[in-house]
Amino acid sequence: MKSEKATLAAGCFWGVEASFRKLKGVLDTRVGYTGGHFDNPTYEDVCSHKTGHAESVEVIFDPEQIIYEELLEHFFKNHDPTTPNRQGPDIGSQYRSAIFYHDVEQKKIADKIKEKFDKNGMFSKPIVTEITEASTFWEAEDYHQQYLEKRKKGLFSFKIH
Repeated sequence: MKSEKATLAAGCFWGVEASFRKLKGVLDTRVGYTGGHFDNPTYEDVCSHKTGHAESVEVIFDPEQIIYEELLEHFFKNHDPTTPNRQGPDIGSQYRSAIFYHDVEQKKIADKIKEKFDKNGMFSKPIVTEITEASTFWEAEDYHQQYLEKRKKGLFSFKIH
């Protein structure tokens, strides 16, 4: 079976990961930090606002069951992509909305879906989601992996707006 990878940031990675794990065709997820300029950051490093990383989710998916475009539609429908460096009560650049593309085709799709959501009237403000080439993904500490599932709180539907 062929799998592909998507890397997305939409606020605190706990709820984001839980929402993607429920999708048919998602084979695996892991949370971590990407988009920064500091090697092997810890949660404390990222929270210091000095590393430039975003709390992110790496999604491994089967493109025969779910396509990248569908993942991005889920992404935009399940967080507020109009608030820079913030999701709900969480404030800071590590909570920014971002799509980290892995190839030219992913970038094209990300641009197209972002434009679609920017124009469809779902949001009253412009989308600020950054679309950036993927860089090193630093896996977060083990206690962050599947955090809500481990605490039996991953059963709710994650949606901010």
